[in-house]
Amino acid sequence: MENQDSLQQLRLRINQFVQERDWVQFHTPKNLAMAMIVEAAELVEQFQWDTPVESQQLTPEKREAVSHELADTFVYLLRIAEVLNIDLIEAANRKIELNALKYPVEKAKGSNAKYTEYLKN
Repeated sequence: MENQDSLQQLRLRINQFVQERDWVQFHTPKNLAMAMIVEAAELVEQFQWDTPVESQQLTPEKREAVSHELADTFVYLLRIAEVLNIDLIEAANRKIELNALKYPVEKAKGSNAKYTEYLKN
């Protein structure tokens, strides 16, 4: 039996939620991407005036607000992947492999430089 907390179970639960409300008609990739960015902006808003230290030491109330915005962003991300039939786990693994090529340890370790900066040297 599949774990109730699995990504697949969450996708199925979200799909059922959307279908019960007849929202599939509104869930185009464009609309979902726009909604996801709105939620991501609401996440950023939680940290807007915080110092770096404050952003790492959240009050319980702020942690809850951040968790809600993360969840909203995540749900829209899952819906976009569902609508476009993209396996997020597979896509993330491929992207990590590509990033490993762009950011080899010997050049990237301890640096925040973009990979294009390595090409100049």
